[in-house]
Amino acid sequence: MMRFPPVLAAACLLTACAAPQEGGYPSLLPRPIEKRGFADPAPRPAPVATPDAALDGEVARAKAALATAASTFADKAGEAERLAARAEGAAAGSEPWIAAQVALADLDALRSGTAGALADVEKLAIDRAAEGKPPYPALEALLADARAQNAGEVERIARIEGSMPRG
Repeated sequence: MMRFPPVLAAACLLTACAAPQEGGYPSLLPRPIEKRGFADPAPRPAPVATPDAALDGEVARAKAALATAASTFADKAGEAERLAARAEGAAAGSEPWIAAQVALADLDALRSGTAGALADVEKLAIDRAAEGKPPYPALEALLADARAQNAGEVERIARIEGSMPRG
């Protein structure tokens, strides 16, 4: 009676080793996906932007806002530079130093005109991209100009601020 369970277990194990009856081993031929190759697909032609009168109007308004902001900033930046030059030898907290600090604060507030116009232009570009439309050359050029103008104003404020005595 003791030999029967090990013999039964051996028989069960041997049946597990039997080859499947359906088709034997898998085929070594290339599968359909392997026949496609690894080459990159041909690039699609770039979509061409069609003229858009409404967008041209928005670009013109934003360009005018940037020009106004640049002009106002340039006038006040010259004044801030003169006041900073007067404060160069003065002690921190003196009248010339305070006048220059106020001019710098005003200048930073005026920079918000450029930053606001830049935000409007970026929103136009983002909305256009979200709609799946191709880049619009006039809008892309204005966006580059607005970013450069904003960066230039930030750099000019930093340069003026760097020339002043620390408080």
